[in-house]
Amino acid sequence: MFTNNARIILTGIFLACGLLFSYHHIYQLVGLMLLFIVMLIWGYFKEGTIILAAKSFHKKDYAKTESLLNQITHPTWLSKKRRGFYEFIMGGVALQKQDYEAAEKHYELAARYPLRSANDHVAALVHVANISIRLGNYDKAREYLQLAEKLKDHITAKMKEVIVKIEQELKQY
Repeated sequence: MFTNNARIILTGIFLACGLLFSYHHIYQLVGLMLLFIVMLIWGYFKEGTIILAAKSFHKKDYAKTESLLNQITHPTWLSKKRRGFYEFIMGGVALQKQDYEAAEKHYELAARYPLRSANDHVAALVHVANISIRLGNYDKAREYLQLAEKLKDHITAKMKEVIVKIEQELKQY
């Protein structure tokens, strides 16, 4: 839940406190400072800046969202839950930039990971289907709509309407 700069600053503060406590022979607090540093490093690799990016994504600040997501140098190292959100949000940013190939790739990856709810999972599948229709890949769109149909009992009415609209559009082709 920190930016990379905030992690660096906090690590420096904890390191300085650890050195001060070591100088005064308070080794329990040195151990605590080392634990905090390890937690910050673990958070960098497993959590990243996903929460901050999600907040800015919901505020429709796509430039900030992309900047926060670009701070994650190795998205493959993120935890499974965070990786799904990373791909979902990156797909949304790519869609806003009208980079449909990148958006499709990110949404496909997001559909492979656990997301917050079945509705989010279906949203990723529907995005892939919609982009596939736009790119002329109708077979792929049908496959992803079939995957979305399997979860139809667990989604909202609004998402069901979106699926119906895409199915109607796909029937035209």
